[in-house]
Amino acid sequence: MKDRLPRLLSKKRVYGAILICILLIGWVYWGESASSTSDLKDLSWTNGTFIYLGLALVFMAMRDLAYMIRIRLLTERKLSWKQAFNVIMIWEFASAISPGVVGGSAVAIFILEREKIPLAESTTLVITTLILDNLFYILAIPLVLMSITNSALFPESMNWFKSGGMSFFWIGYVLLVIFNLLLVVSIFYSPKIIGGLVKAVYRLPFLKRRQKAGEQYAKDIAIASMKLKEKSGVDWIKLMLTTIWSWTARFIVVNLVLAAFIAIDFGDHFLILARQLVMWLGMLITPTPGGSGVAEIAFSSLFQDYIASIGVSALALALIWRTLSYYPYLLIGAFVIPRWLRRSRD
Repeated sequence: MKDRLPRLLSKKRVYGAILICILLIGWVYWGESASSTSDLKDLSWTNGTFIYLGLALVFMAMRDLAYMIRIRLLTERKLSWKQAFNVIMIWEFASAISPGVVGGSAVAIFILEREKIPLAESTTLVITTLILDNLFYILAIPLVLMSITNSALFPESMNWFKSGGMSFFWIGYVLLVIFNLLLVVSIFYSPKIIGGLVKAVYRLPFLKRRQKAGEQYAKDIAIASMKLKEKSGVDWIKLMLTTIWSWTARFIVVNLVLAAFIAIDFGDHFLILARQLVMWLGMLITPTPGGSGVAEIAFSSLFQDYIASIGVSALALALIWRTLSYYPYLLIGAFVIPRWLRRSRD
């Protein structure tokens, strides 16, 4: 199973995925709005602008630091800080080149396993991070969106979404709640559910020879689940706090990018955060790598009422946002992965 990871993250796959992302981004900026990049020159670049954009980079780093702390807590500090950094950067890279609906979780399992975390435990830990991330979103939606009316939540140009789109949004929200409940039950209350699925998969004709390995894998998942249940309440509070920290830092980046060029008050910041909750659920089901194209268009639609006040294309600010929050992971991954593969092969 270890030899599967180099194939997943081989140079051809890595650079091929990056090329697809670049082509999608190019289509958005030069196909949809040829003036979007030239609008960057028309923005007011002041000292305050660079301070806000610098803070945005700081919050991106804080987000990744929170993820590193969380993965160390989940693995009971079996991973060093360097290992945690490599795991998170490659995980982010995998997410950046994977469709939103797929994400980087599947690759993350093999990354952890290559860092000497048993495969069954890696699977359980990755599912636990998914539960924590979904739980943040499930709790944040009622707290934020219930206090904002649909008329205030979206710009006038998105009246089409107000009439029917929010119905689909709430359907997606309910499905996410159900999905998360199933994950919680399967990991913390009845790991036999996942164990049964694993056994069923290993009974398929082309895996039948590895049926005993599948049965052992199912037992290991049950053991890993027991270890998670043994964590104290303080441990789970720490895990949830790092999750809140990471997601809040992710969302604040958009606020800082807009604040770098536009005068916005506290109420605007709260509204911008609320709109990002809607945008995130849409990006979760996108078929393009890292939401490329879709994310930029969604950003432009949701925040164009703010951006219109400075007379530039909304895609220009979307480009700045993605430059700070998305493209760096493509570059970091391209540098980190080859060295990490050589080291972890030893």
